[in-house]
Amino acid sequence: MAARNHTQVREFVLVGISDSPGLQVPLFLTFLVIYALTAAGNLGIITLTSVDSRLQTPMYFFLRHLAVINFSNSTVIAPKMLSNFLANKKTISYYACATQLAGFLVFIVAEIFMLAVMAYDRYVAICNPLLYMAVVSRRVCLLLVSLTYLHGLFTALVVTPSVFSVSYCSANIINHFYCDNVPLLALSCSDTSTPETVVFVFSGTNLFFSMIIVLVSYFNIIFAILKIRSAEGQRKAFSMCASHMTAVTVFYGTLLFMYLQPRTNHSLDTDKTASVFYTLVIPMLNPVIYSLRNRDVKDALQRLLRSPGCALPLM
Repeated sequence: MAARNHTQVREFVLVGISDSPGLQVPLFLTFLVIYALTAAGNLGIITLTSVDSRLQTPMYFFLRHLAVINFSNSTVIAPKMLSNFLANKKTISYYACATQLAGFLVFIVAEIFMLAVMAYDRYVAICNPLLYMAVVSRRVCLLLVSLTYLHGLFTALVVTPSVFSVSYCSANIINHFYCDNVPLLALSCSDTSTPETVVFVFSGTNLFFSMIIVLVSYFNIIFAILKIRSAEGQRKAFSMCASHMTAVTVFYGTLLFMYLQPRTNHSLDTDKTASVFYTLVIPMLNPVIYSLRNRDVKDALQRLLRSPGCALPLM
């Protein structure tokens, strides 16, 4: 990892959201509620889309995996963050830090491409409704989801060793609430040009290609909707995409702000605020955005509460 002529840092100190002692308990309670709502909402979506026969469609299959990703990403970050609010010594070991970064990268990249997959799903549903179940077949769904997870894992296996290949000497205070690549590289006492390039290339290419999928999908969706003569038909078509478009805009906008600006313009305090949004707040809101305003999901919840023993195998 680090060069042998330097003392290897064995642990890092996470500053957290704020280092003010008076804010630790209020922040702990706030983020405990956020994490609890995130867990309840996403686990609820996973359960409903797994056991209800009327939700065994590609759209809800992808939604289930988005919920898995959201819950997993929050779980990588939140428990350590919450414990540090109440701890006197806010440390994380060198290898635990590397593991946290790797887990974060797996799920954040998976989320980027899962949103792109869901945009493609909406494109097929609106532009080719008669061929929808044939085009987005069970095999295609499994393939798309598998590739999403595998690419997240590939990104983590390349970026994490790169970030931890540089030397970390005496400076070990991370101005963040979890181990992220930018604040980590800011602590290095050796040349960071290679890992910075790796981070920039992976961030840029992942965002670029996933956004191309989203933009092309929605360009065709809007073009198809404008061809619908019925105002009611247009309204229904737009309502199918409104939630996803909102989530995509907020999520991708935050990531673009975070990772595609020059390092010289980075403010770590600003980055922390943005990170709270896409690691904790968006995963909490996604069940509401995608499902709790959805009549199918509400009906599925009522059926589950009436007959909790009725379950079906996963799609």
